[in-house]
Amino acid sequence: MTPAPVIIAIDGRSGAGKTTLAVELAARLRMHHKVSLFHLEDIYPGWNGLAAGIERYVTTVLSPLRQGDAAEWVSWDWANHYDGRTHVTLPAEIVIVEGVGAAADTARPMLDAVIWVDAPDDDRKSRALVRDGSSYEPYWDTWAAQEDEWLDADDVLDNADIHVLNRADGHAPEDVLQALNYLPALSPVLAPELSARRGLQLRAERLDAAPCAAELFHTLYGESANAVWLDSSNAASDASAYANPEIANAAERSRFSILADDGGSFGQSVLHSWGATRLSAGCATVETTGPFFRWLDTVWGRKALRAPEGYECEFTLGWLGYLGYELKRETGGNDVHSTTPDAALLFAGRAAVIDHRDNVVWLLALEAPDADEWLELAQEAVHSAARTPAPEAGGRQDHPAGDPAVGQHGLVPEFASRDTEDEYKVKIGDAQAQITEGNTYEVCLTTTVSAVDPGLDPWQSYLALRRRNPAPFASYLRFGELVVASTSPERFLRMTSDGAMRAEPIKGTRARASDPGIDEALRWALENSVKDRAENIMIVDLLRNDLSHFAVPGSVTVSRLCAVESYATVHQMVSTIDARLRPGAPRAEAVAAAFPAGSMTGAPKISTMDILDELESGPRGVYSGAIGYFSLNAATDLAVVIRTLVMSPDGDGGRTLSLGVGGAITADSRPFEEYEEIRTKAFGVLSALGAEFPSP
Repeated sequence: MTPAPVIIAIDGRSGAGKTTLAVELAARLRMHHKVSLFHLEDIYPGWNGLAAGIERYVTTVLSPLRQGDAAEWVSWDWANHYDGRTHVTLPAEIVIVEGVGAAADTARPMLDAVIWVDAPDDDRKSRALVRDGSSYEPYWDTWAAQEDEWLDADDVLDNADIHVLNRADGHAPEDVLQALNYLPALSPVLAPELSARRGLQLRAERLDAAPCAAELFHTLYGESANAVWLDSSNAASDASAYANPEIANAAERSRFSILADDGGSFGQSVLHSWGATRLSAGCATVETTGPFFRWLDTVWGRKALRAPEGYECEFTLGWLGYLGYELKRETGGNDVHSTTPDAALLFAGRAAVIDHRDNVVWLLALEAPDADEWLELAQEAVHSAARTPAPEAGGRQDHPAGDPAVGQHGLVPEFASRDTEDEYKVKIGDAQAQITEGNTYEVCLTTTVSAVDPGLDPWQSYLALRRRNPAPFASYLRFGELVVASTSPERFLRMTSDGAMRAEPIKGTRARASDPGIDEALRWALENSVKDRAENIMIVDLLRNDLSHFAVPGSVTVSRLCAVESYATVHQMVSTIDARLRPGAPRAEAVAAAFPAGSMTGAPKISTMDILDELESGPRGVYSGAIGYFSLNAATDLAVVIRTLVMSPDGDGGRTLSLGVGGAITADSRPFEEYEEIRTKAFGVLSALGAEFPSP
């Protein structure tokens, strides 16, 4: 008897392409393993024998193989319609069993992984008849009826680990192999495949060009179902800004823009909700359960790639997207369900990175059969976007031709607030009561304004937002029907490849004024506000503690305290906390230790999140979470999700628009001023859509 093998079942209706997939998957696995392959069609006792064939397979094939024994079974003679010869299937390190019923309920306790293969009905029938010819055609309906009867009584689809939409384009085996790597039960035996996946080679091309970023994104990824643009929409137009000490911090945050989708050989996407992580790799989808940050630790945090010579951006391909606020359930908060995924990421195996300071575009691609084709296409797109007319005067706010006016074609959404003015002010009083009782020092109270989408174009809406309210951490995320359009000015956490950590919380906001004198007075008032400085300093102390969990002792410093930065619609008070990551520390856990951003909770964090769950009338969703990247060189840069429009499907074919807004409540807060602050924060987004803050 040999050790028990890893058994993978490939199931699905007839004609879905299971046999071809099984053969090609076995060929790939044989590069590192001994593999046995069994086809159920060899054992079905005739055209009416699906149920009997499943029983034979389970008892005479699967059961002995599960024990590490050779399986002796009798084949079916399809020509003579009777039992045929006796065969033996030997156990191996990996056994693949394939056919209708391979993952039936009686088989599943003996399987390590279940792959369900599907294809459109018309495609399945034509494929099956092409393969088996006229011998199958008279029995197609009979066999299909048996499949229907079996599936009506067996929940195999719900118990499949991997789902494959087989388009018969040759991609399924490689996509399935990628998906198998994410199953914890298979990861020990697939260690060679995992090592090969980590043995990545980076190709990079440097182009001297200053393209219109919006035009470039639209050209490269306008048709992509999943795409991310981390958009430094207020990048300095004058390179000298990066050397000016007064504005160098803000300029450096806006130096790079990253544009990517999940296309190509390595492309993947991930949605995480309520403890379930659903990963799609091409045509294959795999679902696993467990905490998100534990999953993140399995795919990120190790230095898999080096940056190319002369490349100064920390992003060297990897995961991009958002983490929603409700992931707080994993970091000390309560379990609250959101209507949007708790996290949405895509893996970019190729991307364009714009260096706004040096007027350079870097094209990055993992070595793959399709890398040459993409690099050539991307070069053409960069040169085309560089020929787009120069941006408007007043800054590097590049916009393509046809950039929309406020209120697209008269489509102006009508927003309603989750809390009326009076209700929000009552909650301010409740928060102050908690402060008086000593349960918290500061409560970042939020609310949501939402609207039925009147038919806005998400892309055009984002272009309007970035023109009205340019920001260093602006971003446009598209995950199918879910679109996130952010104009965030706030960094949550940066962690460089060599372990430098930085958080830059914002606390304290004033509206801008068109009159220079009044505007300067507003800035001065913010800079000298005792209340705003107190709010900011409390969050600085909280973040010093968050970073210290995984920092080198003594490395946590505050390099800027309560500095004022000015943006298109607001003045903001910003501080900078730096630290050095402890060597060998788990990077995903270091991110989790600081999540969610303290500037969006209050202090102390965990007890204040409990208070917020009581005060706020629903989940925050994407708002208050983080947007950014997790790079293959172990770096990350994440922004706080504020000033962000979320456009999400409503389940009835329409879309809902939502905008989260809030402010820090302290013992000294005045309800009228706090309510005016959330109106100020909402203005930059709502005004770009031609909308107004809801009336009381």
